[in-house]
Amino acid sequence: MTSLLPSTERRLLACVAGAQRSNRLPSLLCGVVRAGSLVWSAARGAVEEPHDDVQYRLGSITKPITAVAVLRLRDEGLLSLDDALERHLPGTPFGDRTVGQLLAHGAGLRSESPGVWWERVEGVPWESLSSSLTPSDVPHAAGRRFHYSNLGYGALGELVAQLRGRPWADVVRDEVLLPLGMTRTTPRPSGRAATGYAVHPWADVLLPEPEHDAVAMAPAGQLWATLADLGRFAAFLLGDTGEVLSADTLEEMAVPAGVDPSAPGWSSYGLGLQVVRAGEQTLVGHGGSMPGFLASVFVDRAQDLGTVVLCNATSGLDGGLLTNLHEVVREAEPALGTTWSAGPADPEALSLVGVWYWGTYSYGLRLRADGLLELIGLLGAGRSSRFRSAGDGSWVGLDGYHAGEVLRPVLADGAVVALDLGTFVFSRTPYDDAAPQPGGVDPRVWGAHQGDGE
Repeated sequence: MTSLLPSTERRLLACVAGAQRSNRLPSLLCGVVRAGSLVWSAARGAVEEPHDDVQYRLGSITKPITAVAVLRLRDEGLLSLDDALERHLPGTPFGDRTVGQLLAHGAGLRSESPGVWWERVEGVPWESLSSSLTPSDVPHAAGRRFHYSNLGYGALGELVAQLRGRPWADVVRDEVLLPLGMTRTTPRPSGRAATGYAVHPWADVLLPEPEHDAVAMAPAGQLWATLADLGRFAAFLLGDTGEVLSADTLEEMAVPAGVDPSAPGWSSYGLGLQVVRAGEQTLVGHGGSMPGFLASVFVDRAQDLGTVVLCNATSGLDGGLLTNLHEVVREAEPALGTTWSAGPADPEALSLVGVWYWGTYSYGLRLRADGLLELIGLLGAGRSSRFRSAGDGSWVGLDGYHAGEVLRPVLADGAVVALDLGTFVFSRTPYDDAAPQPGGVDPRVWGAHQGDGE
């Protein structure tokens, strides 16, 4: 099992101790995940030992677990992300909104369920909640803007229940939690569990917060978990999926919706996951809050590093602790990454590598050991993407501007003379007229048949 250096552990403990004290948290638990396991954890405040086996409420960290259940249905062919909700869950005023929009908080729904503050009272069944919905609960146009919606995840939980024919809680237990070994994650507190508190803003006095079954809204924030279980979920986000999801679907969850991920200083949402930029690092995970509890689980996949945080306070914990924990480990014990090794020589792929030009933009196309082609902008400009073979001579973009676009080699006399990438023509020299250049090339400027050296 991987472990951290004593000097790193001391710095991490100092971060935890400072946060618990300065933020006046009744108890604070933190952990670091690397190489698929919880390699360090600490607790401060009034917490039972062993601290990693005490349940705390996860709040909205429940959402990515609900999203995993939805995406399992998609991967089985039981639904599409483009399906209108009405197809599977009729009778809501937002039935025209899609499953994908609900997952990414782009469906335009109100943030909370109608009625009283749902987080502090006993919940109601979906039938009662659904019958109370009106068009006013859909304040935004579909896909127009990101608007976080707990109500949307209540609907997704009912969608899971309807398609599986079982309650949402049973589905996530049997299909997500138990296969991942998260045996101490439950819809209600079970066994040793912390009490949630509100800390008086102007006095060092505690007020116990209420805890109820959220029922229809449970898929938005119901689950309780231990630090050890939350660490297992961090390992899941780092790629140890335990066959609950494919690696490709997990990657899909982390693709930001509606932002440019190459821009500095952004925060976005994928399919059930928050995606944020912290300095030069991109963190993927989710935060959670319910009356009496705050939690977070975020991973830096480039560093094979995850952090988990649990506390039993309604407020007082911001993102500073999370980023500090990541920064300490990155600086003290940076990940070494994988060892480079050569891959097999694919003659068809090798015929495509080298320098290409789109207009006057220059690119390098290289064959990676994992069999992917990687397009790299040269001379300080250009859009980078990776491509996977489709098995028929074409390649499909995996990320960046060309995600989902098809790259096809263009042949002449049996030789590759150009690449067609979503109608963009890449040639071996700028505007090479040996390639099929739309609009033609004026031979009086750069000369005809550049590819032949004429």
